[in-house]
Amino acid sequence: MNQRRKFIKTSALIAGSTLLNPYVLPKAFATGDDVIKIALIGCGGRGTGAVFQAFDTGYNIKLVAMADVFRDRLDGSFAPIFQKYGKDKVDVPEDRKFIGFDAYKEAMKEADVVILTTPPGFRPDHFAEAIRQNKQVFMEKPVAVDAVGIRKVLQASKEAKEKKLNVVVGLQRRYQDNYKETIGRIQDGAIGDIVSGQVYWNDGGVWVNQRTADMTEMEYQLRNWYYFNWLCGDHILEQHVHNIDVMNWVKGSYPVKAEGTGGRFTRTGKEYGEIFDHHSVTYTFEDGSVILGECRHFSGAHNRVDESFQGTKGRAYMNAGNRGQLWDAKGNSLFEHDGKGNRNPFQTEHDELFKAISSGEYKFHDTDYAAKSTLTAIMGRAATYSGKVVSWDDCMASELNLMPDKLGWSELPKSLPNEEGFYPIAVPGKSKMI
Repeated sequence: MNQRRKFIKTSALIAGSTLLNPYVLPKAFATGDDVIKIALIGCGGRGTGAVFQAFDTGYNIKLVAMADVFRDRLDGSFAPIFQKYGKDKVDVPEDRKFIGFDAYKEAMKEADVVILTTPPGFRPDHFAEAIRQNKQVFMEKPVAVDAVGIRKVLQASKEAKEKKLNVVVGLQRRYQDNYKETIGRIQDGAIGDIVSGQVYWNDGGVWVNQRTADMTEMEYQLRNWYYFNWLCGDHILEQHVHNIDVMNWVKGSYPVKAEGTGGRFTRTGKEYGEIFDHHSVTYTFEDGSVILGECRHFSGAHNRVDESFQGTKGRAYMNAGNRGQLWDAKGNSLFEHDGKGNRNPFQTEHDELFKAISSGEYKFHDTDYAAKSTLTAIMGRAATYSGKVVSWDDCMASELNLMPDKLGWSELPKSLPNEEGFYPIAVPGKSKMI
């Protein structure tokens, strides 16, 4: 049995076993007579949006606690949530607005479900604490920034399975109709075995937050978190992980090695911290198939965010704009998803999570594939930063820990600027990244 079919069969067995062993939630949830209390951990734009989506599921949900390291971020999130939904849905008095690096622990105590939307570097500790406190979880991707964090997430994942706690991860293509229908046909053999592919996230880049004179180094990096690896992991993790996850989903397995190139070509200023502005990675799978993963931040250049695959009997194309297409080896159309009736996948992942919770079911456990797709992106980053061929096993075993030794406003992250304000940048051929 090839790896793809073995993966599919194993996934089906796991899904079947969860249905036979539903998590017994409090009776009130199952009957819909009581409120499902949620806590928001990380009060940026994504966290605010996730609360909107939770409320828009239509279930009896109330926001009861919020946590962030910055008071202004919490206030900036609370205001639009309260304005839109009012006191009937938002019950977060001052004593349940928690500020600081350990604020998440207290906020979680108030809730049945936690929404984890801080910068990714904090995700392993926050997820582990949520599971320790027996909470259902929605968390954003990626789920870690280094292999040390991945191992912590996988350990917490094991505990979550034992406790039958639902976990949904914001790799929303898994909940997107055109992807589900197209990949389902691929897994049924419509285009044969996948032998090659190309997955892209090429765009002009994202926001920048400038340093001000009153900021400590810790505050500056937290405010400008996208450009520091201990917080973001580089855009190969923060954005390209979506396409990488589609690659792994289509293959039904994970690559055994990665090699590639990358660097800084257009985004070279000190405000861009330590990350690259382009990565091009060749991923090789155990069956010998090879898939290219490419991402870049070049303003004014051609944008492309999609996935293509070639099989022994045909080819496939998908993108986030609701397209999904299959052709046979002669170019004849086998399937086309035109986007009509496509549900909003960001909303769907919350709809399905809260449906399971309200009905007392244990149905969702996205953690393992999210962690392994995140590790695939980490492996790609290690390859482009170092210029070396990086194996899955070596990457998974890496002891490189990007997190600061201590968290506090006067503490220093591990990556620091020189006298001119520039941060150390990885040099392929010289830098060691695992």
